[in-house]
Amino acid sequence: MAGDTGLSAVAISDTELANPALPAILPLKERAEVVDRILAERLDTVIPAIMREQGVDMWLLMSREYFEEPVLATMLDAQSFHARRRTILIFFDPGDGQPIERLTVSRYGLADLFEPSWAPEEEPDQWKAVADIIAARDPQKIAINYSDATRFGDGMTLSQYRAMTEALPQQYENRIVSGEALSVRWLESRTQTELDLYPGIVRIAHALIAEAFSRKVITPGKTTTGEVRWWYREKLASLGIAPWFHPSVAVQREGTKGIIYDDTVIQPGDLLWTDFGLTYLRLNTDTQHLAYVLKPGETLAPEGLREGLRRTNRVGDILTASFRAGDSGNTILARAREAALSEGLDPSIYSHPIGFHGHGAGPAIGFWDNQSPDPRGSGAVNAGTTWSIEFTNYYEVPEWGGQRVDFRSEEDAWFDGETARYLDGRQTELTLIPSD
Repeated sequence: MAGDTGLSAVAISDTELANPALPAILPLKERAEVVDRILAERLDTVIPAIMREQGVDMWLLMSREYFEEPVLATMLDAQSFHARRRTILIFFDPGDGQPIERLTVSRYGLADLFEPSWAPEEEPDQWKAVADIIAARDPQKIAINYSDATRFGDGMTLSQYRAMTEALPQQYENRIVSGEALSVRWLESRTQTELDLYPGIVRIAHALIAEAFSRKVITPGKTTTGEVRWWYREKLASLGIAPWFHPSVAVQREGTKGIIYDDTVIQPGDLLWTDFGLTYLRLNTDTQHLAYVLKPGETLAPEGLREGLRRTNRVGDILTASFRAGDSGNTILARAREAALSEGLDPSIYSHPIGFHGHGAGPAIGFWDNQSPDPRGSGAVNAGTTWSIEFTNYYEVPEWGGQRVDFRSEEDAWFDGETARYLDGRQTELTLIPSD
């Protein structure tokens, strides 16, 4: 399928291209076709795998218009922007290797991906129709999405739970279980088609960052960091692509402690940082890059800044090498920090899953404000998942009088169960912006 998307020239690589070209952006109709093909593939492959993995024979999801829960929102076809009235989806595994039933108890269909299973003219009560479907199939475990641990598995509202259970015979109410694990596994699992496309999506982000950090956008001594932030927004709008957060652009400057987040004029000698993420074909990117604004007569950044980036990349090597399928995010964090500290590095690690959401479903590997074990990092890191490898290393730059500088890095990666590899490489050299 990748050959149909304009992204087929991009393959998974550990080396990021300098000044990469912007891949072709699909027209909206073609994007919708890709999204629907991916959704059909996911429903055919991911749903059976995760339901059988979790030992659940029925999974029920519901959303109301403009109040879509996180999982169901990813199961709407490309022409269904929202749930219609109340949309109820039911997955049922009849066992013995038979196909999973996909039912929609809703007034409107969903692109032939689910079998319409409610005739309101015959049974006006939607929840009674659901109860009849459940009774006819007699499931042993009925998963609904409630969770204290993750927002991704907590989509069933109290009012809808009450309406459902009031319609159910008591024997089935006692079989209700949490769909938390199913929700996380659905959202975090990537198919081969998604992996074929993902490097090209990350390439779009890399190409836009390269343009933002160039003289096409920045004139040192005139352009402000705020203007670069809004350049990203305007550029994305012109491409018909959405950001999933407002872009960040900030400065570190010799003699000024910390990062200057306020809108400021970009000057020669500045170390620029950006944090940029977009959504395309329902997949998200999250990237942080660094650039140096050359002073007049300079052709390279000071060696101390280049060394700072090298040390940050070493932390990245250690972190990706610390991935183990089945280990918790907390375990991977501790392993990576111990190794990095033993080499005299000064790291902070705060990586997260990525996919349908920028801060995606699954365990965290550290937080910028907590480098100790955290309940949000207690879940297992699974094979077949995508990650934002996000971290920093601090380094005292000699040319800046020993000033402690924050060398932030973030690149998107794929973990196949044995190796975590970058989808479109990573930054290994500071981007240079001439001042004259």
